[in-house]
Amino acid sequence: MHDAPSPTELVAAVKSFIDDAAAPQLTGHAAFHARVASNVLATLLRELEQRPAAEASEAERLRNLLDAPENADLAAMNRDLCARIRDGQFDAATPGLFKHLKTTTISQLAIDQPNYSGLKAARSEPR
Repeated sequence: MHDAPSPTELVAAVKSFIDDAAAPQLTGHAAFHARVASNVLATLLRELEQRPAAEASEAERLRNLLDAPENADLAAMNRDLCARIRDGQFDAATPGLFKHLKTTTISQLAIDQPNYSGLKAARSEPR
């Protein structure tokens, strides 16, 4: 059984190499591209670390909101939610809808843009 290094460890090693060894020796466009690559790898690390729990939580909220079965597919539930909003079945007054949308958005921002200025405030507000 081969279990090490994990995908997270591999990505972290490449990011560390870029940040600590390569980038400090670069200038101009090459330095810029090294920062971009490092940021991409940081996003990938957050995806690997946070996405499974975020999707599990999202799926649970959607199952409750849509009264969907336990084995319902996340993508299908999201399509169903969009259809219900579009068709007027769900609106701002639908219990749990705003909380679900806000929580999902906060989870996505935490992965994509963890330094977004409003993220800390959004996390501290009641959901």
